[in-house]
Amino acid sequence: MEKKLKYLVIGAGGTGGPIGGYLARAGKDVTLIARGRHMEAMKAHGLEIELGGEAFVAPVKACSMEEYKETADVIFVCVKGYSLEEAAEFIKKAADAHTVVIPILNIYGTGGKLQEMLPYITVTDGCIYIASQIKEPGKILMSGKIFRVVYGLRKDTSKEIEEKVMPVLKKVEADLKAAEILPVLSSNIERDALQKFSFVSPMAAVGACYEAPAAVMQEGGEKRETFIELIKEIQKIASAMAVELPENIVEINLQIMDDLAPTASSSMQRDIAAGKQSEVDGLIYQVVRLGKQYQVDVPVYEEIGEKLRERLGN
Repeated sequence: MEKKLKYLVIGAGGTGGPIGGYLARAGKDVTLIARGRHMEAMKAHGLEIELGGEAFVAPVKACSMEEYKETADVIFVCVKGYSLEEAAEFIKKAADAHTVVIPILNIYGTGGKLQEMLPYITVTDGCIYIASQIKEPGKILMSGKIFRVVYGLRKDTSKEIEEKVMPVLKKVEADLKAAEILPVLSSNIERDALQKFSFVSPMAAVGACYEAPAAVMQEGGEKRETFIELIKEIQKIASAMAVELPENIVEINLQIMDDLAPTASSSMQRDIAAGKQSEVDGLIYQVVRLGKQYQVDVPVYEEIGEKLRERLGN
């Protein structure tokens, strides 16, 4: 009988919660790292996930970083960009040489950055397509049916590591399918992660700058056109980086936008509205820096970046 993979999901919010919850419902060995009231609610009652007016309770194991004493086979990193260093320090204790780390963050280039922090552990790269958030402690609300996890090895991965890790990644693919999560084991994760970024960054930029939910970008008009222009600016940066995004990336991203619930919003937008720390640096300011690095004009990103800096004072 094939050994079950031991999964660890760091972060139990809008991305980590559904990954852990769906895997647990499918009978996989998964532990969610959380904190505070959300963790206590999951310990007491499991994790409730609501979608389309229906809900199920997943029998997840939940604990804090301090409480976790096992060694994971696969670690999904589902934290905000500003918590990456804390996650890396924890992974050093929760992993060994056989562990595979799959970062699922909004910010482009996270896998390479995390690999530098964890030189003796295999770190892939990844992204997720999902619209969800914590509704209340112990409960996740999903706003749309799309639930796709994209992951893979970067091109700089050695042949030796690839041969060692690929069987694990294929087992992850099978487990995600069994959990009713759509897996994409990518052969070009640099492109696929940047393609996801070309959606989530423009959505976050328009949403946060104009305090606009998806409905505003789904309608015709100035905000939808701004969303389109931001996608085009990332497309220009991608070309300068020699990363080939689909020629019809604007149409692809508009279709994703139009399939969202009208009330959907980015986590960055919600964090800014709540006065919390946000991923504005990695999602907005980083694009401006990339534009300068690759000598690509990004005037719309620059304008939105300045407006957000003035509002946030950073």
